[in-house]
Amino acid sequence: MSTQLKKGVLELCVLNILENQDSYGYDIYQAVNEKMMISESTIYPILRKLVKEGLCTTYLKESTEGPPRKYFKTTEMGNKKLDVLKNNWINFCRTVNLMIGCEKG
Repeated sequence: MSTQLKKGVLELCVLNILENQDSYGYDIYQAVNEKMMISESTIYPILRKLVKEGLCTTYLKESTEGPPRKYFKTTEMGNKKLDVLKNNWINFCRTVNLMIGCEKG
């Protein structure tokens, strides 16, 4: 998948992961990387942006493997944004599929 295409959908992917369960940065990176092959440094700016926009909050949780980890959790506003992003993505895919002949109108 091209870098430009990935950049456009990463916020959607990260919010979707966090909708299902709170998680810390490296876990989020691994979940996305498993499907899209991204660099670890890609996730952290997205997480900072989501927190800054009030779409996620953070909290510290003790870890048995070192220092406490910063966990991310979606807010109500984040869940609403995720719904909008999902609908936009579905409509976008439908439009592109129609344009390239993968679906009939």
